[in-house]
Amino acid sequence: MNNYSGKTQSRRQLLAGVLRYATLGTFGVVGGSAVAKRRKLVREGNCINNGICRCCEVFDECGLPQALSVKQVLARIDDGRK
Repeated sequence: MNNYSGKTQSRRQLLAGVLRYATLGTFGVVGGSAVAKRRKLVREGNCINNGICRCCEVFDECGLPQALSVKQVLARIDDGRK
């Protein structure tokens, strides 16, 4: 007699499931390490956007010299228009 519950899985399905979850785990680890690296750079005061200030996500809070000079230039331009 067969005591299986009726839910049998072929080797192909098992391998596909293992590969799917291994890939998902790899993406999670890579994504997590990228986020951790970016947070570390911000905490250390390094530029996270390779010096491209105006398109940067943290431009408003950034206190690096290059960002401060860009903010001054933008403030002068805005003062000239008003």
